[in-house]
Amino acid sequence: MNATNRTPADLLSSALAADSERPLVTFYDDATGERVELSVATFANWVAKTANLLQDELSVEPGDRVALLLPAHWQTAVWLLACASVGAVADVAGDPAAADVVVSGPEPESLEAARACSGERIALALRPLGGRFAPHAPEGFTDYAVEVPGQADRFVPYAPVDPEEPALIVAGREFSGAEVVERARAEASGLGLTGPGARILSGLPYDTWEGLSAGLYGPLASGGSVVLCRHLERAEAEAVDRRIEAERVSAVAR
Repeated sequence: MNATNRTPADLLSSALAADSERPLVTFYDDATGERVELSVATFANWVAKTANLLQDELSVEPGDRVALLLPAHWQTAVWLLACASVGAVADVAGDPAAADVVVSGPEPESLEAARACSGERIALALRPLGGRFAPHAPEGFTDYAVEVPGQADRFVPYAPVDPEEPALIVAGREFSGAEVVERARAEASGLGLTGPGARILSGLPYDTWEGLSAGLYGPLASGGSVVLCRHLERAEAEAVDRRIEAERVSAVAR
């Protein structure tokens, strides 16, 4: 990847320029049977739309904190990169009461915790193909799937993102955008991401750096891709072995 990349958003831009059609995130949910594959171009389009939602509709500015109460999911990966694009701080499993915006999954306990946020509250149904809540979003929340399709496909931040400013908080540790990139690069080979085309299967949650590194930042930093698995513990060993073969996985983190 380009050595001048200083933020996670830079990594995505470089991936888009290098090969926009290759797979970047392939997502499995072993509780529902869902499988979805996003190319770099498709993933980047979701990121651009979400970043425009943050910047234009939610008035999020660089340095604002966005609490992400979400599991390891392809839409969570989109939100992480959208925050990086705007310059907002993605606070994974962070305190909603301390956040400017909170983004919640559909679980009742997550939604209840999110109500502590005095700012905007966004809810994700996490349904296949990015589907909406049915019949409507929980009271007090905006349905992400309703709002994001109408956003522009190209994103330009109002202010340049400073790579030295905070970009991510996970497990109580704060990282700047530059630190995310540097650490992801340094650790990629240890994960088995040895260069472009490497493909890692990750069943790790996103609430630790290790999960984020294997499940998103490492593949981005190395030119690889991820097979991101939710509820992997529910899959039989033989099914996982078949998935590893079918998806041409070269490394596993679980």
